Amino acid sequence: MPTRTVQHAPAGRSAPAAQRKVLVVDDSRMQRRILSAMLVKWGYAVYEASGGKQALEICVSDPPDFVLSDWMMPGMNGIEFCTIFRAIPRDSYGYFILLTSKSSVEEVAAGLDAGADDYLAKPISPDELRARMAAGERILGIQAELVEKNRLVTETLGQISSLYDSLDRDLQEARKLQQSLIKERHRSFGTSQVSLVLRPSGHVGGDLVGFFSINSDRVGLFAIDVSGHGVSSALMTARLAGFLSPTSPDQNVAMMENELGLYDAISPAELATTLNRLAFSELQTEHYFTLAYADVNLTSGAFVLAQAGHPHPMILRASGAIEEVGEGGMPVGLIEEAVFEQVSGRLDPGDRLFLMSDGLTEAMDPNGDMLGEDGLAALLRRNAPTRGPAFLEALTWDLSEYTGAPDFADDVSAVLFEYDNPKLPG
Repeated sequence: MPTRTVQHAPAGRSAPAAQRKVLVVDDSRMQRRILSAMLVKWGYAVYEASGGKQALEICVSDPPDFVLSDWMMPGMNGIEFCTIFRAIPRDSYGYFILLTSKSSVEEVAAGLDAGADDYLAKPISPDELRARMAAGERILGIQAELVEKNRLVTETLGQISSLYDSLDRDLQEARKLQQSLIKERHRSFGTSQVSLVLRPSGHVGGDLVGFFSINSDRVGLFAIDVSGHGVSSALMTARLAGFLSPTSPDQNVAMMENELGLYDAISPAELATTLNRLAFSELQTEHYFTLAYADVNLTSGAFVLAQAGHPHPMILRASGAIEEVGEGGMPVGLIEEAVFEQVSGRLDPGDRLFLMSDGLTEAMDPNGDMLGEDGLAALLRRNAPTRGPAFLEALTWDLSEYTGAPDFADDVSAVLFEYDNPKLPG
């Protein structure tokens, strides 16, 4: 094993933080001792090596913070040593000062190109050496600070990644729970049927669709779009789903109990007004929502509909004609004194009533052009031969083809009510 000399700062003398280690490499023992004496006086721990080979062994076993190396040495000169030194893997930076009697610009440039950080001309001036060491200390200090900041960044990113994974798992479960708000995706009423589709743009969304039986002859259909996206919008849809419960008429704000204990539905305009009042008195949120709600008679095909800021519902006539219905109106939860209107109409056998969110009409193709009402009508006509859930699946497939992306930029939801024939009495 090569010998090396390790000298420490004298007792009582202050040393740099963690006492920097300096490797002095020179084939002249006298030059090594002169440099070592100055460095020890300034508080450094000093190692000595008589040549490049011995110096490299020290650099591998105990990497120094500074290297002061003579340029001209037998066997391996300072340039060759510096080149190999820079190739040695290490955790921290090593500051390399080349000692040389060479003074031409080309020669100095060659040393710096080999990886040296600085150079000192011989004979070495103590004041100049101390100034160069101080400059190196600043560089090493900055490097150590960057390493620590990188460590903190890496650690923080790891924590964020862990939190993201946990949040992603929670959101996956939230998506399942939100999808469970739709108790049924399809129901047949004998001579009529209703089908639903709900495709959040992210893990969870702000759209809600559903239906509930009012009595044996009537069904309520609703489509809701809460402003914004994400968890807060999804939580609001959960509250609204509770207000329009399909299984508990006593919990459904659209239903009222008469003096005989029988349930009936309030008018669509009254429902919008009731939800608007609840938005300000109970929900107390910055969110508002749009609503399309229809009360459809299964026997006559007559319907009454309220549209509160939601896209115009469409009637797909058996003849192939498409009609928009509704009066537009204000969203729910935006203005406390808002007044809501309703319209009435009739479905003939073979007609379909279609309620949808603006995720369909505002879907954009790769050029940024929106599908719009006319584009949606074209897709509805194209898929007219299909029925029920298959119709909605084909429609969302065509919408995905139009956008050129597997995921939608906005929530996509729709209610399809198909009136084939009047319900038979009894």
